Amino acid sequence: MASTVGTSALGYLFWLLAARQLAQPAVGTATALISAGTVVSMVSNLGIGHMFIQRLPGSPPPAWSRIVGAGLTLGCVATTVAAVAAVALLPSLAAGFHFLASSPGAVALVATAVTLTASTLLDYVFVARRASHGMFWRNVALAVGKLVVLLMLTGAGMRSWGAVLLAWVLPSIVVTAYTVVSVRPRVDRLAAEVPAVGRALTGHHLINLAQAGPAALLPVLVTARLGTDLNAHFYVAWMTASVLFMVSPAVASALYAERSNDSGATLRRAALVVLVVIAVPAFVLFAGGGRILALFSPSYATGGQILLQILVLAAIPDAITNLAVAHWRSIGRFRRCLRLNLLIAAVCLTLTWLWLPGSGIEGVGVAWLTGQGVGALAVAVLAVRKGHS
Repeated sequence: MASTVGTSALGYLFWLLAARQLAQPAVGTATALISAGTVVSMVSNLGIGHMFIQRLPGSPPPAWSRIVGAGLTLGCVATTVAAVAAVALLPSLAAGFHFLASSPGAVALVATAVTLTASTLLDYVFVARRASHGMFWRNVALAVGKLVVLLMLTGAGMRSWGAVLLAWVLPSIVVTAYTVVSVRPRVDRLAAEVPAVGRALTGHHLINLAQAGPAALLPVLVTARLGTDLNAHFYVAWMTASVLFMVSPAVASALYAERSNDSGATLRRAALVVLVVIAVPAFVLFAGGGRILALFSPSYATGGQILLQILVLAAIPDAITNLAVAHWRSIGRFRRCLRLNLLIAAVCLTLTWLWLPGSGIEGVGVAWLTGQGVGALAVAVLAVRKGHS
């Protein structure tokens, strides 16, 4: 939780600096590229993170090292292949991604996606080890590094989207390399790990994609339908609200990890933690969101205040569905997890695509709120049925 809060604050400072130093089209292009890299990473990491949580606790050191090494290698290779495919396809599918047709854009997407995959999988290693302090310091170092590099590049006069991407990728490479050296994974017997990755792909990975995919896809859809300029407005509001959306997944992952270690962690306690952590930030963002967005620039406040308020309202049903999925996952109800996440994803993405041209970025917020609300209602119906039975 400390890792989530700390990195959220530093991430906010990063984008605040970027918005103040760079023109809006540059911010829009950078956020579109990072969003595309996030989607590619999410699609191609093969559910290896949750495989780590399942298999690493109790594994002897040689097996532990082999599992981590094989997982990192397979995940990064798959991400590279998927990123190259995205570079080839996206410019022809959506004019908003024309920048990927250039060599700098193509290299930036591949580098962003691969570093995101490696960083995400290493976070899961720390969760599986129940070593949250290691994840905290690693993510703080990463966030500080991004901020420092961006300050250096903009101070040197660099004002293009490349400044944001270099500041995003270079610290990730350094911190990830240091973490890998510290963990010392073994890269051998990859073939022996393929069946385990296959099981993760058909189980956890589909659940993860359906759960986190819509959030990652929204900036991509905004770019495809409205262009990079409006994506800058959307992304700043979304990033500001993300401090709320990151809390429940972090608590849900911790709940699942604790139960994988035979801990007595309870769903009620997890829900209380989420409520305590997001209550005050949610009130502040809803009441003063316009002033907060104005710190980026007055245009961001004008374009994103209503969207931010809608996203704040969606934080509660989002938390309900995230915790429900973590609970069901811990008791092996994978199909129920997948069905709920697919329901939310279908509602959210379909409404987003239909409403974007006419309703602008506010339509994305309403679509997100509607999807999460439908999911929370489904959880409530299942809970009532279970109570009656």
